[in-house]
Amino acid sequence: MPSDQTNLYYSAEGPREPAYRREVINRRMVYAMFSLALLTLAYVSYAVFTDQPLTGTPEAAPVVFERSLVLTGDGNAVTVFDTDQNRMLLNTSNGGFVSVVIDGLERARFLASVEGNPAVTITQYENGRLQLSDPASGWSAELASFGPGNLKVWQAVLAQ
Repeated sequence: MPSDQTNLYYSAEGPREPAYRREVINRRMVYAMFSLALLTLAYVSYAVFTDQPLTGTPEAAPVVFERSLVLTGDGNAVTVFDTDQNRMLLNTSNGGFVSVVIDGLERARFLASVEGNPAVTITQYENGRLQLSDPASGWSAELASFGPGNLKVWQAVLAQ
């Protein structure tokens, strides 16, 4: 019987390792990922222990107006009801970004074990900030942080 070297289909790379012995992720990459995690932990620990001031928080500003709204939605269809003026502001089958905010609100209420659908507060500040907050769960969202297009949607709803 001929040896492997005289075989017509001899592999120039030599014998291959079994699949279970091959490295899927390079060791240097694993070391880099753990180093990044440890470096981040050290940085955050330093900031906490030295009482560094918070950055990236919205500036305080006077309130221009507040409204109480009841938001309902099923993924696409959205209804926004103004409890202060006792009228419907929005009723559409394609809520877009409003439905995304409702999904986040429902998740926060689920985690806080909030029953029913209590009203949320939407607040317009003098510096242009628009904030939606849920007193029942403690959840809030800065609506301007999702981009100017989405902020215009909420401003159009409130302009009615």
